[in-house]
Amino acid sequence: MTIRTHILGFPRIGAARELKWALESHWRGEVSEATLEATGQQLRARHWALQRDAGLAYVTVGDFAFYDQVANHIQLLGCEPARFSFDAAQSPLSRYFTMARGNDSQADHAGCTHSHAHHEHTAGGHALEMSKWFDTNYHYLVPELSPQTRFSLACERLLAEVAEAQALGHQVKAALIGPLTFLWLGKEKTPGESGFQRLALLEQLLPVYGALLDRLKQQGVSWVQLDEPILGLDLPNAWRSAFESAYWQLNQVGVNILLATYFSPLEENLSLTCRLPVAGLHVDGIRAPHELISVTDWLPAHKVLSIGIVDGRNIWRTDLDAALAVLLPLAAKRNGHLWLAPTCSLLHVPFSLEAETDLDGEIRTWLAFATEKLTEIALLKDALAGHPDDAALAMSRLAIAGRRASPRVHRASVTQRLQALTPTADRRDSSFPQRQAVQRARLRLPDFPTTTIGSFPQTAAIRAARASHQRGELASAEYENQMRAEIAHAVGRQEALGLDVLVHGEAERNDMVEYFGEQLDGFVFTRLGWVQSYGSRCVKPPVIYGDVQRPAAMTVAWTVHAQSLTHKPMKGMLTGPVTLLQWSFVRDDQPRATTALQLSLAIRDEVQDLETAGIGIIQIDEPAIREGLPLRRGQGEAYLDWATRAFRITASVVKDATQIHTHMCYAQFNDILPQIAAMDADVITIETSRSDMELLTGLGQFQYLNEIGPGVYDIHSPRIPSTPDMVKLLQKASAVIPPANLWVNPDCGLKTRGWAETEAALKNMVAAAQQMRAA
Repeated sequence: MTIRTHILGFPRIGAARELKWALESHWRGEVSEATLEATGQQLRARHWALQRDAGLAYVTVGDFAFYDQVANHIQLLGCEPARFSFDAAQSPLSRYFTMARGNDSQADHAGCTHSHAHHEHTAGGHALEMSKWFDTNYHYLVPELSPQTRFSLACERLLAEVAEAQALGHQVKAALIGPLTFLWLGKEKTPGESGFQRLALLEQLLPVYGALLDRLKQQGVSWVQLDEPILGLDLPNAWRSAFESAYWQLNQVGVNILLATYFSPLEENLSLTCRLPVAGLHVDGIRAPHELISVTDWLPAHKVLSIGIVDGRNIWRTDLDAALAVLLPLAAKRNGHLWLAPTCSLLHVPFSLEAETDLDGEIRTWLAFATEKLTEIALLKDALAGHPDDAALAMSRLAIAGRRASPRVHRASVTQRLQALTPTADRRDSSFPQRQAVQRARLRLPDFPTTTIGSFPQTAAIRAARASHQRGELASAEYENQMRAEIAHAVGRQEALGLDVLVHGEAERNDMVEYFGEQLDGFVFTRLGWVQSYGSRCVKPPVIYGDVQRPAAMTVAWTVHAQSLTHKPMKGMLTGPVTLLQWSFVRDDQPRATTALQLSLAIRDEVQDLETAGIGIIQIDEPAIREGLPLRRGQGEAYLDWATRAFRITASVVKDATQIHTHMCYAQFNDILPQIAAMDADVITIETSRSDMELLTGLGQFQYLNEIGPGVYDIHSPRIPSTPDMVKLLQKASAVIPPANLWVNPDCGLKTRGWAETEAALKNMVAAAQQMRAA
C-alpha cells in the first residue's frame, strides 16, 4: 500500500521567533531588505529540512509570508489597491509592507492587550483592514475589491521559492489560496456604485490562476494545493455554482490540483466537492470525522484522498490507536490513493516542544507541537504500511492513558460546584432600566462620561521590572512596590486629564489572558510556545489541561490600591470566560462549553470579591466572543447560548448598584446582536472608529437599550486624533444611539502606545466629550 504524507503549511515565524526580530529590525531601519530576505531564505530551508527528515513525500512551498499569506496573494495576483499610489522606485517588498502597515508607519507591534488586528492611519494611505482567518485567532489582510480591480500575474517570488526548494533536492508541492476563497475573503470597495458583487471578478481572475498553474507546471511542480476552506461554510448558491466551472477551467492546465478544505464539515457541499475536476481532495478528519466514510464513498477511486488526521489547531498528542482505527478501513477502500496530513496549516500551533525544558514533565508527555506532529504523521504512515514503531506506539498509549486518568485533570470540587448551579445563576436581580437608575444615583457621572478600555503604556521600565522579577533578580516586595508606583503614576495622569472613570493601568499584567491563567488551577504555560497572530505579532497561548478553579483573589489588591488614590470611580478589569477559552489551547476531553462554565465560575468569584471590596464598576472583557462562533450557522445558536450564559454567570453575582461593563473589538457583531443584548452588560464598549461608526447603525436599528461606548479613535495607530474628528464620530453615534446612553472611550487598550501620544489623544478625547455636553 502506497501512503504519502504532507502538510498544508508550517509555522513561518521560526523556532525562536527569528522572523519577528528580523521584521522589526528592518522596520526600524536597522537591517536592509536584503538581510531580511536572507533571514526568510534561511527559515524556509530549515523548515523544509524538517519536513524532509520526517519522511514527508513533499515539502510545502508557498506557505511562507513576511506578513500574511493573503497579502502574498494580493501581490501575487497583481491587485494591490491603487489608493496607495506606490512610488515607481518602491520594491515589491516595500509595497507589501505599505499595504500591511500604511504609508510611513511608525510601529507595527501595536496590539490590543492579547491579540487583535491593528490599523495604521498615516499620511498617504491607511493600511488594509484586518480580519480573523475563519474561526482562528490569526488575522489576515483583507483584499479591497471593486469593479475597477484588475488582476495580473506577479509570481516571481513564489517561483523563486520553488526553485530554492528544488535546488535543495526537495520534491515540491506548491500551496495557494484558491480563487473563490480569495474573493470571498475580500471586501467590496464600491464608492458610488451599487450592485457590485466580488464574485463577478472570478471570470477575469481565473485566467491569472491558470497562468500561475502553468508556470508552476513548467518549473516541474506536479502537485498544487489550492485551499478552499469556504466549502465548509453556508455558501450562497451563486458561489456554490461557481466552483464546478472554475475548477473545470483550472484543470485544463494539466497540473495535479489537491483541493484543500478544513475547519468545518462540508455538509451540503460534500457531493459538489467530491465531483470537482481535481486530482485530489483534502478533508478535515478532526472537525468532520463523521463525513470521512461519505467522502471516501463519493470521491472517485482514481482521485487522491488526503485525510487531516492530526489536529493542526490544538497541541494535544494524537491518540495513534484511535487514528489508525479510523484510517485502516479508509485505506483499504482507497486502494493506495491515500495521503495523511494535519487537518490544516500548522501555523496555528507552536514550533516545537524541544525548548520546553521547564514544562511539567507529565504534562509535556501529553503535548505535540508542529515539529512533533510531523513525527506523528510519519508514525501513522509506517503503521498503515505494516511497519509500526512499537516503542513509539507504546509511548503514545502510555501518555494518552496517563492524561485520561490523571487526578490533576479532574477535580471533584469543580464538578460538584457545576452540579450545584441553579437555573437562575445567570440572571441579574433587576432589569437594566432599574439598574441604570440605581447606578446613576451612585456614580453621579456627567453626560458622555469618559473612560479608557483598561491598559496604559507598558513602558520599558515596567517590562524590565517584570523580567527581573521573573528571573529572581528582583524581590517580590520590591517588584510590588514598583508596580504600585506605576499604578499611582497612571492614576495621576488620568486625574490630570480629567477622565471620569479611571483604570489602574494594568502595569502588573503581562497579558490579558496569561495574567489570569497563571493564577488559576488547570492552566500551564510554555516558554517558547509562540504562535503568529499577524506580521511580527505573536502570542503565547496558555494550555488549559484540567478543571479550572480560582485558589485566591487575582486583581482585588491592585484595584483597591488604585481606588485609594482617587475619589473618582475605579474600574475593576477582568478577562471574560469565553476570551480566556478562545485564546488558550483548550483540553479536548470534554465539551468546550463545560470548560467555559468552569472559567465563568472562577471569574465570578473575582467579580464578587471586587464588589465586596467596594469597586462599583467592573469590566469583563469579551473581545473573542464573536471569534468562537462556529462557521456553520446551524451550530451557532448552541454556541451563543452557552457563551452568553457563561458571561452572565460571571456578571450576575453583583447587586444592582454595581455597573458591569464589557468590551468587544475587531469583529462583525451585527448578525448576533440579539445575543449581545442577551449578555445584559450595563455598558458595552466596542471598536468603531475604523468603520466610521458603521457598527452603530446595526445597534441603532436593533434598538439596543443598554449603554454603549463606541471607540472614537484607533489606538493601533501612532496618529493622534483631533478633537473635531472625535466630535464628528460622537455626533454620528448620537444620531443612532440616545445620547444619554453614550460613553466616550478609545477603541481598545493603550498597552502598546507611548505616554506622549496617549496623553495627547486622551486630552483631545476629553475635550470632545466636553463639547458634546455643551452642545
